[in-house]
Amino acid sequence: MAYPHEAASSGPQPAHPASDPEPTGSGPDARGPRLASVVVFVHDHDASADFYGELLNMKVTVRTATAALLVSRNGFQVYLRAVGSHAIHPTGHVGAHYVIWTADGPDDFQRCERVLRARSDRVDTREAEGFTLIEGRDPSGLPVLVAYPGPDEVARLEIISRYYV
Repeated sequence: MAYPHEAASSGPQPAHPASDPEPTGSGPDARGPRLASVVVFVHDHDASADFYGELLNMKVTVRTATAALLVSRNGFQVYLRAVGSHAIHPTGHVGAHYVIWTADGPDDFQRCERVLRARSDRVDTREAEGFTLIEGRDPSGLPVLVAYPGPDEVARLEIISRYYV
């Protein structure tokens, strides 16, 4: 949904949250909902639980024959659902396709980079305006991205062309 002051444009525009009008019915301290969980369909939930547990520093709290629940120290959850080795992930269809994680600091970013380089067959690092983004693959071949610093520390002033071209 566009705000009334937004004009149509041919490309992505930087967001200016401080100048955006407050949504109706919100007070000055209202932040809106936060992302609490991500559900990822994977080929093998055991291999994926090991991978995401190490990369994201999360613990498996529940495991069934076809699913696993990982939880971070701050309560964020990753649900892994096994859908079999022949399931595909069609890029270009509607729905979430990428989740970008934020490292906790420069040391944590280096740790994530080491994990991705050790456990991923394709790893790419790129610099953007004020932050670094590393991309690898999980055991199902899904892209996994980690950035540092996060958007709460360095505003994102551009959309990385790979994700909208």
